[in-house]
Amino acid sequence: MNIHEYQAKQLLAKHGVAVSLGDVCVTPEEARSSAAKRFAEGYKRVILKSQIHAGGRGSGTFKNGLKGGVQFCSNPAEVYAIAKKMLGQVLVTKQTGPEGRLVRKLLVETVQSFDTEHFVAVVLDRSIGQPVMMVCREGGMDIEEVAARAPQSIITEVIDPVLGLMPCQARHLAFSLGLTGALLGPAVKILTGVYRTWWECEATLVEINPLHIVEYMDGSQVLVAVDGKINLEDNALHRHPELQELRDFDEEDPLEVEASYYNLSYIKLDGDIACLVNGAGLAMSTMDIIKYYHGKPANFLDVGGGASPDQVGAAFKIITTDPSVKAILVNIFGGIMRCDIIASGIVAAVKEYKLTLPIVARLEGNNVELARSILRDSGLDIVTADSMSEAAEKVVAAAATATRAVSV
Repeated sequence: MNIHEYQAKQLLAKHGVAVSLGDVCVTPEEARSSAAKRFAEGYKRVILKSQIHAGGRGSGTFKNGLKGGVQFCSNPAEVYAIAKKMLGQVLVTKQTGPEGRLVRKLLVETVQSFDTEHFVAVVLDRSIGQPVMMVCREGGMDIEEVAARAPQSIITEVIDPVLGLMPCQARHLAFSLGLTGALLGPAVKILTGVYRTWWECEATLVEINPLHIVEYMDGSQVLVAVDGKINLEDNALHRHPELQELRDFDEEDPLEVEASYYNLSYIKLDGDIACLVNGAGLAMSTMDIIKYYHGKPANFLDVGGGASPDQVGAAFKIITTDPSVKAILVNIFGGIMRCDIIASGIVAAVKEYKLTLPIVARLEGNNVELARSILRDSGLDIVTADSMSEAAEKVVAAAATATRAVSV
């Protein structure tokens, strides 16, 4: 589960990380009022930051022509004018795709003087089953380019999950960032806090980019996390009801939200062949073989190992709600899952939703003969296949000639 920058900063602050906090605003008037308070305190500039679940906001472009989802302003009037061009508008970044994301919230923060942009992150290295902390002196918007150009500049520490981040590891990473003297202690505290956030929130990623050495108006220097990103592990959220409350349904695809209500694993893609499969590995293989035969999958959909007829019906409703779908491939290997349950669900869904889209079904395993008889005796025009290759060829051919006609 993704969360917004301002929410990530709140979690980081809770675990001892110094962050640049601001006001979350949903109207231009609120943004102007927040900025006015900052200017009254003596600050010279404020920054307006679009809150969407995507990176690359600073280098993004709004569909109304405004360049940059992060804007610097020097007075309340400018804040109001820029906020009107950002709120309610679609921002396109490298991570959103051409469709972009609608900006519903802005984070208004003060701008401090700084001369560094460091990168800090904790991720799970699945190849070794342990968390890894990474730091780099070159932070900022183009950290991916830095990693590709100079991978040796990224310093890592593998963390023992039993021991946690050791002080010696935190000091080594701080030294690698050039943080010594009076900044060494605060650096160790921030790095430790970043790891604690990752561990206690059961996150898959905690990232600070950039980490600044900020100079305040009184001349003092402090380390501050200016931007934060946290991805939470969906499978652990049942242990964290307080984190579930951070979910922003407006930032998620409506079909993916509906699928979650039925415990279906669904991800929308940009193709026209819908996939209904049991098992994540089989689902990936199904999408691969569709691509092999020059088709384009419209989704990843795993109904799991023990889906009920209601879940199968819900899966059909979800995939056929996608207007780009022209054909459906059902690929089921019955182990725990009974093939006759899937077959009954297919028949019920076709009749209930009056589906006219081509459907190709490849069923193998538990109760497969019963399943085939259910499909055969239904009187419906459902194409069957004995292998994945045959199923893929048939569904790609069907999608190429199909016209969209479905009522759900």
